[in-house]
Amino acid sequence: MEREAMEFDVLIVGGGPAGLSAAIRLKQLAKEQGREISVCLIEKGSEIGAHILSGAVLDPRALTELLPKWQELGAPIDTPVSEDRFLMLTANAGTKLPNALLPACFVNHGNFVISLGSLCRWLGQQAEALGVDLFPGFAGVEVLYHTEGERRGAVKGVATGDMGVGRDGQPTDAYQPGMELHAKYTFFAEGCRGHLGKQVEAKFNLRDGVDPQVYGIGIKELWQVKAEKHRKGLVVHTAGWPLAADTYGGSFMYHFGDDLVAVGFVVGLSYGNPYLSPFEEFQRYKTHPMIRGFFEGGRRIGYGARALAAGGLQALPRLVFPGGCLIGDDAGFLTASRIKGTHGAIKSGMLAAEAAFDALATGRAGDELSAYPEAFRSSWLHDELYRARNFKPWMSKGLYLGSLMFGIDQQLFRGKAPWTLRLHADHTKLKKAAQCQPIVYPKPDGVLTFDRLSSVFLSNTNHEENQPCHLTLKDPAVPITVNLALYDAPEQRYCPAGVYEIVSDGDSGSTRPRLQINAQNCVHCKTCDIKDPTQNIVWIAPQGGEGPVYLNM
Repeated sequence: MEREAMEFDVLIVGGGPAGLSAAIRLKQLAKEQGREISVCLIEKGSEIGAHILSGAVLDPRALTELLPKWQELGAPIDTPVSEDRFLMLTANAGTKLPNALLPACFVNHGNFVISLGSLCRWLGQQAEALGVDLFPGFAGVEVLYHTEGERRGAVKGVATGDMGVGRDGQPTDAYQPGMELHAKYTFFAEGCRGHLGKQVEAKFNLRDGVDPQVYGIGIKELWQVKAEKHRKGLVVHTAGWPLAADTYGGSFMYHFGDDLVAVGFVVGLSYGNPYLSPFEEFQRYKTHPMIRGFFEGGRRIGYGARALAAGGLQALPRLVFPGGCLIGDDAGFLTASRIKGTHGAIKSGMLAAEAAFDALATGRAGDELSAYPEAFRSSWLHDELYRARNFKPWMSKGLYLGSLMFGIDQQLFRGKAPWTLRLHADHTKLKKAAQCQPIVYPKPDGVLTFDRLSSVFLSNTNHEENQPCHLTLKDPAVPITVNLALYDAPEQRYCPAGVYEIVSDGDSGSTRPRLQINAQNCVHCKTCDIKDPTQNIVWIAPQGGEGPVYLNM
């Protein structure tokens, strides 16, 4: 069945802060200059915000540039940071570092604790009011290219996924073909490790000459706590226990709203021990005597996980290619040292929008928006990322040496040291199981600590079971012959949703292990696509509208 096609001036793939800000800025410019411009935004989540998960503490600088009257417009931002605490934890104690000793990147005065999902829903309303065509529930699954004429080879748009395809790849009675969405320029704003962004990076060699991107996995819970335990505006970060000193990571705890606490744990995916489980490390962290008291008598009401791109400036790919660009975390604009990416995502979307608007105004289409990376290089965002560029490389040296050297980098050199340290791909860092000590984690108590399946339930995750598996294997033998044999199947532990299991089938009296993929549990964090040691697992988009439905995350 032939796919229908729709034409737009600009197509945006992804309804996070970068994509929505780009859409808003395009329409603002069109209104200011009395021009008509058609902007379409598609989002694979069932609604805007459904797949959005972040801490989050917001630096409002970029939002204020985009929408100076955001307070009057009713943005869901009402909890200014009232106190910063940075704790260094040991197994049974901890030390609060004096704020005067902290680098400026760890200070949150003037920032706000927010739900990024709620902010994106609000940004979606602003975009729609300006005339942006929003289509949640539509997953972009294929990049389309011009095949003839002067734009040959340039990005033409994307195709959305077919609905109603069975597990066997054949159409069911509910089959509906996807649509082709064509545009003069296509913005990829899928967030960290976007699967279409990966494809355009490869096709146009966008990563040539830059360091590999490096990542963390962020796991988050939302709690309703007792009123007497709540400290509205309190921001707590920790380093140290429960992670070993050679493993990058730490926690966040943000008090906001009506007795709500967002608590989470980030583990750098460069860790070496294949027995490490980021999920269990998070659960263990909550039992620390300086932490557990906040949650006594409280109730966990939300759960989710998402990878984050932490490489910074030296891991940014080339941002533009014929017919489009990468924005937000699809490129990697997060400032890891600040544990913040929303402001960078918003700013990148605005810069790309301004470049595209100017190009369209002169009749251009399908070429490279070179004004976008040029504007980025002269922006405050570039300056911020430049000053933070050595954070992740230094922290990969271990907690104590890394903290010392990054402190010198920030306090003595003000982020302008005469060197730039290099990055190395996370999946290359995993050690063989025989070289490592297994980690024994305590069993969950169901009150403060939990298992994966009860956690996934709180994410409202759902996938139609009768569809092709969206977690694909380049070689179906590798999970057993390589991952299990050499690394004791680390996908069972790095996945925060219980997607991967090694099970045994009886066969003529013998036992043969196989990898079972519980794709319906997937919360779309992308960790498997990143950390798999042979890069054998490839995440692709399932049917549109599926996956988690995060509320206030």
